[in-house]
Amino acid sequence: MKKFNFRKVLDGLTASSPGSASGTSTCPGGTTGVPAVGVTPRETEVQETLASENFQICKTVRHGFPYQPTALAFDPVQKIVAIGTRTGGVRILGRPGVDCYCQHDSEAAVLHLQFPINEGALVTACADDTLHLWNLRQKRPAILHSLKFNRERITFCHIPFQSKWLYVGTERGNTHVVNIESFILSGYIIMWNKAIELATKTHPGPVVHLSDSPRDEGKMLIGFESGTVVLWDLRTKKPDFRFYYDEAIHSISWHHEGKQFMCSHSDGSLTMWNLKNTAKPFQITFPHAKSQRDGKKPDPCKPILKVEYKTSRSSEPFIIFSGGLSYDKAGRRPSLTIMHGKSITVLEMDHPIVEFLTLCETPYPNEFQEPYAVVVLLEKDFIVVDLTQSHFPIFENPYPMDIHESPVTCTAYFADCPPELIPALYSVGAKHKKQGYSNKEWPVSGGTWTLGTQTYPEIIITGHADGSIKFWDGSAITLEMLYKLKTSKVFEKQKVGEGKQVAEIVEEDPYAIQMISWCPESRILCVTGISAHVILYRFSKHEATTEIVSLEVRLQNDVEDIITPEATENISPYTEPSQPITGSPRNVSPEGIKDSIPCLKVKSRPVRMPQGYQAELVIQLVWVDGEPPQQIASLALNSAYGLVAFGNSNGLAVVDFIQKTVLLSMGTIDLYGSSDPYPRQLRSPRRSKQLTADTFCMRGLSNIYSDSKKRIRTSHQSLSELSDSPVSLELERCKSPTSVKGPRKLSLPTDLKTDLDNVNGHCTSPTSQPCSTGKRVSATEGAKLNRWGPSRPPFRKVQSAACMEISLPASHTEVGYASRRAMLQQLHGISIYSQDEHHSTSYTWSEKESRDNSFSRSRSSSVSSIDKESKETITALYFMDSYGRKNDGTLSPCLWVGTSLGVVLVISLNLPSGEEQRQSEPVMVAPSGTVLMLKGAVLTFSSVDCAGGLIHPPYEVWRDPNSMDDNEKPRKRKLVTFSPSSSQDMGDYHFAVICSEKQAKVYSLPSQNCLYAHSITESSFVLRADVVTVCNSVCLACFCANGHIMTLSLPSLRPMLDVNYLPLTDMRIARTFCFTNGGQALFLSSPTEIQRITYSQEMCENLQDMLGELFTPVETPEAQNRGFLKGLFGGSGQTFDREELFGEAAAGKASRSLAQHIPGPGSMEGMKAAAGGVVGDLARARIALDERGQRLGELEERTAAMMGSAESFSKHAHELMLKCKDKKWYQL
Repeated sequence: MKKFNFRKVLDGLTASSPGSASGTSTCPGGTTGVPAVGVTPRETEVQETLASENFQICKTVRHGFPYQPTALAFDPVQKIVAIGTRTGGVRILGRPGVDCYCQHDSEAAVLHLQFPINEGALVTACADDTLHLWNLRQKRPAILHSLKFNRERITFCHIPFQSKWLYVGTERGNTHVVNIESFILSGYIIMWNKAIELATKTHPGPVVHLSDSPRDEGKMLIGFESGTVVLWDLRTKKPDFRFYYDEAIHSISWHHEGKQFMCSHSDGSLTMWNLKNTAKPFQITFPHAKSQRDGKKPDPCKPILKVEYKTSRSSEPFIIFSGGLSYDKAGRRPSLTIMHGKSITVLEMDHPIVEFLTLCETPYPNEFQEPYAVVVLLEKDFIVVDLTQSHFPIFENPYPMDIHESPVTCTAYFADCPPELIPALYSVGAKHKKQGYSNKEWPVSGGTWTLGTQTYPEIIITGHADGSIKFWDGSAITLEMLYKLKTSKVFEKQKVGEGKQVAEIVEEDPYAIQMISWCPESRILCVTGISAHVILYRFSKHEATTEIVSLEVRLQNDVEDIITPEATENISPYTEPSQPITGSPRNVSPEGIKDSIPCLKVKSRPVRMPQGYQAELVIQLVWVDGEPPQQIASLALNSAYGLVAFGNSNGLAVVDFIQKTVLLSMGTIDLYGSSDPYPRQLRSPRRSKQLTADTFCMRGLSNIYSDSKKRIRTSHQSLSELSDSPVSLELERCKSPTSVKGPRKLSLPTDLKTDLDNVNGHCTSPTSQPCSTGKRVSATEGAKLNRWGPSRPPFRKVQSAACMEISLPASHTEVGYASRRAMLQQLHGISIYSQDEHHSTSYTWSEKESRDNSFSRSRSSSVSSIDKESKETITALYFMDSYGRKNDGTLSPCLWVGTSLGVVLVISLNLPSGEEQRQSEPVMVAPSGTVLMLKGAVLTFSSVDCAGGLIHPPYEVWRDPNSMDDNEKPRKRKLVTFSPSSSQDMGDYHFAVICSEKQAKVYSLPSQNCLYAHSITESSFVLRADVVTVCNSVCLACFCANGHIMTLSLPSLRPMLDVNYLPLTDMRIARTFCFTNGGQALFLSSPTEIQRITYSQEMCENLQDMLGELFTPVETPEAQNRGFLKGLFGGSGQTFDREELFGEAAAGKASRSLAQHIPGPGSMEGMKAAAGGVVGDLARARIALDERGQRLGELEERTAAMMGSAESFSKHAHELMLKCKDKKWYQL
């Protein structure tokens, strides 16, 4: 435990000069641990317990459906399934809780997967023609061996049951044999020219099938793509039979007796072949072709990509295949066909089929298979079909595979929630579950999993493009669906044929969720949508029929441009003050301009609401003078105050959801009053604008955004173009915190929320235009170029966080971007004007759109330190009990407001004291005049008491709004307030923690002295920051655009952790990344998967205990007793020694140039993860102990075998001695 006392620091360090505006408090930027002038020693005496040893980063678990799946495998004994992906990932699934993710370093697509059955291993074949052997006998699988093919491409793999030899087919038509134990290529090769007849003049094509005969393991069936099938005798190294067919082969499946097999072909046919007649198939069927008369050829059908022929002792065999539908049936969905006897069942799928496998009771290929289920891997789903019931129902999937049911647009993560929350959400969500599933247990039931030591409740919330919100139980690194809420039910449905609503600003997905604010204690939920709406929900266990209250808020900012006093000499002094919103909407729309119209229509009739979350209030921003409302950039909720606040680039609104009234709706500049730190002057009054409704259309969130011309409106951005002229001290302090010196440097756009939506498209920032310093644009040009205001381009296109597929260049990923603007330039290919390049530019979207989005703003050459935006966006909001003004004597409710220019404002709230008064008397809201400054857009606030503990904002204890007491009176509100800990020695002060894109500051309240300041990054910017609890202490966790994850102690802001861990490869990560208590975080690693990580050393140590075991010791089932006669005449499966055939002694060594053996890291991965310090030594010792134990076990097995052999030898020797005991020497 360390004690930090600033009485011992060097003297002479002073704070910056006094603020440029009244109430502005400053501190030395970028200096950690240096107090400002006037800081009392008592204010800096805080004992901190966190140290760098408490932090370590590692991935915990990945949830969701594997993105872009490519391969599937199943171990019938261990009962685990493996799924390969296009990006080189492998997901291994067992019973619920057994879920493991592995990643190939090469990131090459996984083409084939093979389980050596019941061996605790997995073989993967990747697109880079490399085979890998994974060890599954540890909780974190690792690669033991790799084999890189240099001259041939891998097309098929097969491991015979209970064999250590892997058959590998190649594109050239050759077949190789690999020893799985040593992963060395055997010298035994089946060349394609030896397999086919010498008279054949054409190449048979790649190998598409390899399998050993169920009747004789010494015979291998080789299928070539051209239609040739060869039964190869491994002993004699010659083909036994050859089968020829005119159509290409896609797959082959044996009958269990080994006398016949079935092939699927590219013309939609199935052929049955008998080993006794190789000239032609004895049966040809077109399952989905129309029957033709007069011997005509059937209609063409789609290829049957795979077929499986499974027999059953008690019924007809099952023939299961994918594809094969007739071409004349347009619009038919992908299907799986099950032929059982004379019945044909076609199961239509929602997505294309990637692969399927039939699950059978026995792993032996020469027995009746007894199929009981079919595992089907789709492009976006994973289902299992029950074959034991005639209507073939599907099993209920226990894995969270439907995260991407609608694209995820935002996430929220809450750890250590009230324990009664999860049962309450589950109880209301269970009643809405789908019916009709199979009543049997989930067949993928392998592995073991136990509840770990950390069992505190965790809830993950995901917002989606269709307006739905899902609550997930994330406790103990699992994920289970609890409850689903559809926000679209609040609004009127558009009737078919009506066309698009006149005020709608989104073509698709108008209900898409943008932000979530949730109070777990009061169970009040508040969400914002893409159509500039806010919905407030209360949780109830009872159904209710009520009317939804709707409020309309008119937020506008009339500032067209800002000029400095030096540039006003030739400008008319006419100004028009910005008009705060209020009230009554105007219904008059001259010349068809939409005004005071909300984007969506709320249901006006009483609505029946089921138990769960019930909508209580809808707040909508309205159109203003023909312009659509700006998107909401920040949201805050406080249940104790009964208030919700939200802001955008136009201003701030505060709503009382108890009395259902708007308390404050004010432009951002008006919030400053006389404390505005920036000298601003209005240039011209707002002009009327007229555009058709189609001009404001946005594309929906749920599309796949591959078109490079799709982009999003950025509601506020800043471009600083600095000159080399000297700058005054006062303007230097007001300088944009993200600006950098140099004539061509670009400043950082300062809003997090809107900039991170610029994905798979182009940033339509108005700053992407020529700006010549010191040159004023004429009024006519200004009317044309600035028609929509600095931040309102006529097109607004938004994309889902789930569809953000931007790949950043590696060079920028490593070093980071100097600004968010530079990052967006690199992403979207936009060429920005600099001062000496104003004559040329280039855009990647159309010229017309470029002209529509163009704008120019006037600026003075004498002011180059900041580009004063007229659109200063509200980027952060936080309710807490605090001191609203400097040197206040008492705590009072406050709203802390952060803007995109790094300014912090404090709004004072005067709440009525009693509960009855709170229901009727108005809440007084007014700016306090307090202004604080930081570099970069403000991201987050928090409050810490004088002992260093986190001060939780006050909240209301949950009460069911629809339940009544015995006296038929509603229950009273119960509020919980957390006041700062105080004593006579320490006083009544507390700390305000503020973090922006560039720096963090800690202020002492009520003195407003800046105690600590820390510059988080200079070359990049912070994307997400949260104040969280770790190891019973508090820290500030930050995620930067350059991939760094940092933690800072509080209140001293000492760096605890700084790791370049997560490169920002696409905007999805930035949009969905969030921290929570307990040292955990999550982000959307792909459009379908959530990746959870931890930055807590304690959790990293306990992670092994929390993960499930993939391999469990299970006895391989014994083969069935076939009987004497059947074994004699029925051709029971013959075994042979593959070692004699494929070993180095018989087959020799393979050519070194053919394949290269690469040793895998194996168990070294655990060492690397735990490297350094005592923890690393312990981890290495544990691994060494495990390896030693494994060797001892092997030694014990060998010793037992040797003892058995010695006993047998002794027995035979004794028998021989007795036999020869009484014989003479000449009788021997």
